[in-house]
Amino acid sequence: MDKNRKYESIYIVKPELADADVQKIADRFKGVIEEHGGTVEKAGKWDKRKLAYEIAGFREGNYVIMNFEAAGEIPQELSRLMRISDDVIRHRIYKIED
Repeated sequence: MDKNRKYESIYIVKPELADADVQKIADRFKGVIEEHGGTVEKAGKWDKRKLAYEIAGFREGNYVIMNFEAAGEIPQELSRLMRISDDVIRHRIYKIED
């Protein structure tokens, strides 16, 4: 059994989505972590910000940050789901060193 590690995920969703829709997306990703035995310390929407450069035709996006603890294979699955999601413009998952 892989021991749990701490991670931070930051992702940008489409700017035209309502706050409720952004929250649904955040809850879906949080659910994926919890279904696989991980725990989410905090997850929340930052705000809509102008992007440093255009990504996929978008000049701004809603930023969401999530701190979680999970086994090593969960971030790979989370990244896969974010990659295939039509609402996620860009994502990054970082391992937090102790």
